[in-house]
Formats: sequence, C-alpha cells, structure tokens
Amino acid sequence: MGFVGRNGTRFVNIRDGSPVYVNGWNSYWLMSSDSGDRVVEMLRRGRSLGMSVCQTWAFSDGGANALQISPGRFDERIFQALDFVIYEARRHHIRLILSPVNNLNPFGGKAQYVMWAQAAGDYVKAIITRKNSYSGVRYSDEPAIFAWELINESRCESNSSGPLLQAWTAEMASYINSLDGKHLITVGLEGFYGLRRTERLRNIDFSLEHAYPDSWIPKASLEDKVKYLSIWVDSHVNDSEHVLKKPVLFAEVGSQLHVKRNGTYDRNILLKIVYDKVYESTKMGRAGVGALIWQLMVEGVLRFQDQFSLIASEHPSTYDLILQLSCRLRNFLMKKENASEVEETCLELPP
Repeated sequence: MGFVGRNGTRFVNIRDGSPVYVNGWNSYWLMSSDSGDRVVEMLRRGRSLGMSVCQTWAFSDGGANALQISPGRFDERIFQALDFVIYEARRHHIRLILSPVNNLNPFGGKAQYVMWAQAAGDYVKAIITRKNSYSGVRYSDEPAIFAWELINESRCESNSSGPLLQAWTAEMASYINSLDGKHLITVGLEGFYGLRRTERLRNIDFSLEHAYPDSWIPKASLEDKVKYLSIWVDSHVNDSEHVLKKPVLFAEVGSQLHVKRNGTYDRNILLKIVYDKVYESTKMGRAGVGALIWQLMVEGVLRFQDQFSLIASEHPSTYDLILQLSCRLRNFLMKKENASEVEETCLELPP
C-alpha cells in the first residue's frame, strides 16, 4: 500500500504514479466503538464491496469517553482504539480520511476549543506525531491514511465573508504540512460557494464536498432534488477542473431511505446520480475522482446511526449500486489488460 498524492486534478499512487479513484464510505464511529470485532467487520464488509477509502473521526474532546480529556491530556485507552482502527484499515487494504477536529458540538467540536483556547494546534500535533501502539508506525508515516481533513464541516457563521475561516485554514494546513509532508490535506468544507474559495490555498490538495439534498431542500420534489444534485455535482467538477485545478471528492453523499417510488428508493436515485457522474468524470480524465456514501453500519453499533445510515446487506438495491461503482472503476483502471476477466472477478466479490 503506497501513499496517495496529487498530480494536477487526479489522485495518484506515489509509489508508481498510477491513478487512484475512490469508491468509499463513512463510518464516523469506528474509534468510538466499544468492540474491535465490529470495527474489523465494518472494514471487511467495506472491502468486500470493493471500496477502498473510509472517512472516520479522529476527535472526541471533553465529556465521557473523550480522546482529549483536557488540553494536552489524552485517554490512552481511546488513543489505542484509534490505533486499532488504523492498524486494521491497513490490514484490510483500506485508506482512511481522518478528521482531527469537529465544527459541530457533538464529540466536543469547536465549542470545546473555544473554552480551551489555543489547543487545536497542540492536539493536531499529538495526533499526527502519534506512534501506533499496534504497528509502531507514526501516523505521519502511515500509508493507510489517505488524507487529513482539517475540520469536519468547517463553518464560521458569525463572519459570512469567511476571512476568519480562511486565515485559520491557511494556518492549520501549513502547520500540518510542516509536521507531515507525506499525506494529502483537505479542508472539510461542504461545497458551498462564497467570496473566497478556501480550497485554493497552497497547502490544500483537493476539494471535498457534501451532498444532502433531503436536508438542504427537504420540501422539494424528487424531480427537483434530482435536478439540484445534478447541477451541484457538475458545477463542482467543472470548477475543480478549471478554477481550482485540483481533484474533487464527494465525501458525504447522504439520502434518506423512507420513500419508494415504482419499486426504487429515492436514496438509490440520488446516489446513482453522483456515482454515474463520478464514473463519467474518471473516464474523461476530469477532476471528479470519487464518492463516499454516508454512512454504513454493522449490527451492534446502531446507537451511532442517523436518518441516513444503513447496513448495506439489508438494502440489496443500494448494496448493488455500491458494488457496481467499484466494478466500473476497477474495470476502467484495468481495461487495457482484460476487461472481461476483471468484470467477472469484480462481480464475484463476497457479500
């Protein structure tokens, strides 16, 4: 497993320069699970679907079961849980996008740092320079880490033009790059437009967008959500290609599963739009290089679920969509060898 880098608008394997495309998922709860078996099972199931990247959280500040109990004080037990997640991810050939800080208040969030002041940089340093208790490898030297996401869903609602957020992002990205020059860095924005594009900053390697049409336009019809999502994806691929000149990853694609029309769930209709556009972008060599569904679960961790969560095996039509994108991306990468054999192998991935 090699480190992932960037070449223009594409991800590449640093070891041999080969392109890297992403079909992945979110399981934010991996570090918080009280069972290593469930972590292993989630990674196994993700890999069985042909997925290669998982986004999860590397933060939990203050309160019960916190990783950082107070500024500079860590619960070694929780840190070892994160060690285990990274160790098992590498063993299952899964790369992780890790978020060291949360914008939202659950699990601490930026509100906790307001109380602690000046602690964010020290915390990030402790994470990045950590030596894994299972493998002995420092996080900064770990190829199973795909990228650092500076902060989950970063916003500064009190400052609408964004200079404070822009300045914080520039400072933190530069700081992380000084500690770790081997991993990609992204912001954790949701894709909203404004006067500034934080992703243009020199130390930001790719754009990371979210897509939650059910939450953003909840009263809209399915047809309007389809139109909105199509334009949303196209706009961000085009702007990443021509303005940012960096890859774009649709890192949280979430839709509810409570509506079914003509035998097809709304979730699958909306998810397929993103998947199809990502695949077309990869075929054309454009900036849209991957998508991650929000979010996948296994039995026994349903306390972490939200309205977008699912156990993939319990929803065969969604399961098939995920597997189909894995197959299409794999076949595209290997088409010059023998696509028919690749397709057969891909479709025989275990459930």
